[in-house]
Amino acid sequence: MSDGLTVGPDGLARCWWGVSAPEYIAYHDEEWGRPVRDDTALYEKLCLEAFQSGLSWLTILRKRESFRAAFAGFDPERVAAFGDDDFARLMADAGIVRNRLKIEATIANARAVRDLQAAGESLTDLLWSFAPAEHPAPQTGADVPATTPESKAMAKELKRRGFRFVGPTTAYALMQACGLVNDHLEGCCAR
Repeated sequence: MSDGLTVGPDGLARCWWGVSAPEYIAYHDEEWGRPVRDDTALYEKLCLEAFQSGLSWLTILRKRESFRAAFAGFDPERVAAFGDDDFARLMADAGIVRNRLKIEATIANARAVRDLQAAGESLTDLLWSFAPAEHPAPQTGADVPATTPESKAMAKELKRRGFRFVGPTTAYALMQACGLVNDHLEGCCAR
């Protein structure tokens, strides 16, 4: 399997990972690497990246609408208010990934977002403060790191502020997904 550009069924060159399934094509072309500057949308992506840890991203994409329904549209204020009954409901929901630690982290992270906002801060400003000034276009997948100094610093700061399931690798995946870095390969149709 190549880790460079791959021509999709429509004849467009894409990053190697973005052509294996229709969900990947849509996500690659329309979302991944596009700047996100909205607290609710960033909270959703943060949660989904945590749920993806150890799983295929395709699994998460296919369950995304179920996640949205289960977690009140990823409205941080509503999720922050979840209690024991909500936790039990989530653990019984076959439409999502039923991992106790990841569900607990999603609720804790909503509370951390609420606390940021109560202090007059935003998740958007916090996350974007870690965007590097320069980020060269990768030529192949081998040029795409799993972590960076910025993702390590982001993870450390998020943990300091009460966020969970946000290690440096998850933080870097979030940076890629939300456009803090553009890791579409040189020559990719979505770059």
